[in-house]
Amino acid sequence: MKKFHSTNLSGVKFLVTGGAGFIGSHIVDYLLAHGAFVRVLDNLSNGYHENISHHISNANFEFIEGDIRDYAVCENAVHEMQYISHQAALGSVPRSIENPILTNEVNIGGFLNMLTAAKNSKSLVKFIYAASSSTYGDSAVLPKVEGNEGIPLSPYAVTKAVNETYGDVFSKVYGFHATGLRYFNIFGPRQNPNNPYAAVIPIFCSAFLEGKRPTINGDGETSRDFTFVDNAVQANIKAMLSVGIEKHDVYNVACGDQVSLNEMIRELNKLSGAAIEAIYGPERKGDVKHSKASIEKIGNALGYTPTVTFAAGLKTVFEWYGNRNQVNSAKKE
Repeated sequence: MKKFHSTNLSGVKFLVTGGAGFIGSHIVDYLLAHGAFVRVLDNLSNGYHENISHHISNANFEFIEGDIRDYAVCENAVHEMQYISHQAALGSVPRSIENPILTNEVNIGGFLNMLTAAKNSKSLVKFIYAASSSTYGDSAVLPKVEGNEGIPLSPYAVTKAVNETYGDVFSKVYGFHATGLRYFNIFGPRQNPNNPYAAVIPIFCSAFLEGKRPTINGDGETSRDFTFVDNAVQANIKAMLSVGIEKHDVYNVACGDQVSLNEMIRELNKLSGAAIEAIYGPERKGDVKHSKASIEKIGNALGYTPTVTFAAGLKTVFEWYGNRNQVNSAKKE
């Protein structure tokens, strides 16, 4: 992975909540590779021990199994930390529709706990949190530009919009300036295709590796600004180490492009050498039809530039799932 910072991170203390999860564990890998001390807080409900097990013997790594819904746990995790990358959350629009109360408890209650613990910290320099492109809601304007949001279309989107409101209020009331990163469909290694709320790319990759037809919700022309995980790591590192930001702010994290699900199927056929056609089903409730981000603001403010394109990222992740399947098959024999 390309280096995204210029300062010496040796001994600098970072907390990554949700650090055993998909995006969080990649941030942990980057920080430890560059000599930082990293504490992970995760309740392992969506994260997996295998994502961080290779760091257990590292003296610069500490793992706390705990829930952000418990304020005392958050306060303990924040203690002596200088930077926080808050990734812990309950993702998935369908899950939020099925269980809005739990989504609210984790994404709003848990977020407020973390924000308050961070605000009360004596050592903290910067608090970065995972925001979401879902906050653009029913706005049909493309590209999506910060400050031009619509009405949320799901309970999940509501929770992420509330996070941003809390961040803004804490900035104005307490002078505590958090930074939100609006992720646009982050994908990459370690996403679990077997999770009932799995994202589309791991599901499609697994289907192609098994020679099965993937199911598309809708006509396949739904498009997303699919963003490889290295780009999300870059945004977190640059946001945490940024200087001169004197208020709460939010930034799109994306590639500034859009790819339809039908285009993805064509790419996977090329990568796999197959000729698999998708099965088309009804559209899902709460889904946005098209998404494409403007990345001008984050580029100007943080020097963010995507380093991995969709095509390159899809090739990497497809090969990763293929290798993982081979390893799992060998273990069973």
